[in-house]
Amino acid sequence: MAQKKAHEVDGWLSRPDTSKSIILFYGPDHGLVSERASRFVKQTGLPLDDPFTVVRLDATEADEGGKLSSEANTVSMFAEKRLLWVRNAQAQKGLADEIKALCAAPPEATIIVVEAGDLKKGAPLRSAVETSDRSIALPCYADAERDIDALIDEMLGLPISMEARTALRRNLGGDRLATRAELEKLALYARGKDRIELTDIQELTGDVAELSLDDAVDAILEGKLEVFDRLYQRYARSGSPVFLLANAMMRQLQTLRVLRAELDLGRRSASEIIAGARPPIFFSRKRTVENAVRKWALPSIDRALERLQYAILETRRRPDLAQAIVNRAMTALAAEAARSR
Repeated sequence: MAQKKAHEVDGWLSRPDTSKSIILFYGPDHGLVSERASRFVKQTGLPLDDPFTVVRLDATEADEGGKLSSEANTVSMFAEKRLLWVRNAQAQKGLADEIKALCAAPPEATIIVVEAGDLKKGAPLRSAVETSDRSIALPCYADAERDIDALIDEMLGLPISMEARTALRRNLGGDRLATRAELEKLALYARGKDRIELTDIQELTGDVAELSLDDAVDAILEGKLEVFDRLYQRYARSGSPVFLLANAMMRQLQTLRVLRAELDLGRRSASEIIAGARPPIFFSRKRTVENAVRKWALPSIDRALERLQYAILETRRRPDLAQAIVNRAMTALAAEAARSR
């Protein structure tokens, strides 16, 4: 099969197989797809600024009948090979059919690079590439913790304390381009320093203490009543204001509503929506939020927001009962999630 596992892609890119004429980069992390495709294209040695040698097409253009095959079979007058670079591919049937035909009879003088979104196993475009000896499919998934650590070390070039690294990780991993942008900003901020500390992360990205509320919020989204109760009691005993927890849940529901509305449009899968979320969702929470996007319908989210808004209003009227009011409202949300689970 002409495919690689996600962890094998970087190794393949370091020594690409030159017998492959069609290279498909796909996955929910658009930034990583783009970065890897660009890396491969640069390795071809072809002049990227020459429009006669390197032809860029949007997938909607390539989906037009015969255009992709026509470009692929055009012979370059100024170079031994041409490069055809197709971006933003999804489930276009015409594009998949043309790629399938080209896989059966690959052009000798053209390299075809395709950037696609998250293609499920069996998707026509992915299947066409995976079943051909002259093509290869390279999956690009969101960075894991190890990948993020390597990127931090590569881009910062400075020692970083463990506390700062842990805090920084929470803001990274949603999308490779967004991750690089954040690290470039931090590198510029830390220029002239000998070491990056937690205070640097806090000053640049805000107070990361609030992120500790995520565990309680996730317990509600997953319907884990006992876990939420334990976390809530611990939070309340710490003396922290419970309205902060209610506000964190409110923000999560508002974000969830936006993501679910996009899912209902049917244009992208839940995993693609999560990967493209702004601000990025911390990688360890992605599965929880993705499951919540699938599970929580818009009417349920609206009811939850209304319940929480009423609870927050009640805490202002009866501050002496704030802990009990917030606990009751959020336990009810966790119970509803448990029933739907």
